[in-house]
Amino acid sequence: MSRLVCSIHFIIALFPSFALAQQLEMLPSGTAISIRGLSVVNDQVVWASGSNGTVGRSTDGGKTWTWMQVKNFETTDFRAVEAFDAATAIIMGVAEPAYILKTNDGGNSWKVVFEDRRKGMFLDAITFWNEQSGVVIGDPIEGKIFIARTFDGGETWQRLPDNQYPSAQPGEALFAASGTNIRTLSLREACFVTGGTLSRIFIRNQSIVLPLARGKASSGANSIAVYDNHKRKPAKHFVVVGGDFEADRITEGNCAISRDGGQTWRIPVRPPNGYRSCVEFIGKNKLITCGTSGVDVSEDGGMHWELISNEGFHVCRKAKKGQSIFLAGKDGKIAKFVW
Repeated sequence: MSRLVCSIHFIIALFPSFALAQQLEMLPSGTAISIRGLSVVNDQVVWASGSNGTVGRSTDGGKTWTWMQVKNFETTDFRAVEAFDAATAIIMGVAEPAYILKTNDGGNSWKVVFEDRRKGMFLDAITFWNEQSGVVIGDPIEGKIFIARTFDGGETWQRLPDNQYPSAQPGEALFAASGTNIRTLSLREACFVTGGTLSRIFIRNQSIVLPLARGKASSGANSIAVYDNHKRKPAKHFVVVGGDFEADRITEGNCAISRDGGQTWRIPVRPPNGYRSCVEFIGKNKLITCGTSGVDVSEDGGMHWELISNEGFHVCRKAKKGQSIFLAGKDGKIAKFVW
């Protein structure tokens, strides 16, 4: 063997493909619920929520979990959670009636801070700009997409004035798939995405049709990731994922990228390997996305994706303060992304 070939082999041995070094570490969760809510406070504190009125918390980086079934909410599906520390968290119960609850004592007790019993009420996602200001979004009621705001850490919620609700087209709605179809853009702005008969992004006072699957109740945009949403100027780099959850291995119409704040959109050269319910920036141009048919990563801002696991998950989230990345899904499945 030549010296050049030996050198090449030596380099490959020392520096294997970065993608090959990325893997999922499956964690023993101790529950069998379907998990769609996930909030990673830091490298140690993680909250999760899901079916059967159940909420979980880990304070040791996911090694062990404490699970609690919220009293009087045993049949509620808590599809989103927003946590601020090991003691304080907000959970969102989706439908009829729709609820938001808050704990200040690590889940030992919960207080109802929002309730809506209207027919057709269905909450989809919740997000916060900071520990005081947040927003919750829900499916259309009488053709208007539901939005409410909080300015006191989720203690109280105010609905928008009737004339400020965005209008939805017939059959257009949102997916409560991972709690990530709404994201903050700057210190004051947010954007959200829809699916169904039409797949759109709503940003400021405009809506833009996305080049994603649409036309069915099971198709459309499920999640949006926004890079660097903490600066005073609105973020510009968006990645949206979705597809058709009834055909979760089809790669067409499951991802779109914008580099100009949502005004124009491109489809990836190599898209994720199927329907995806959640996408998350984990670096400037590095992303992770997951769905029922697997997990993909991108190193170039979403233009090329590589499948790293066939394990199905509903949600993937990065620590707000830290580097840890967790995933969760059906049957109590929880994993940590090692990179």
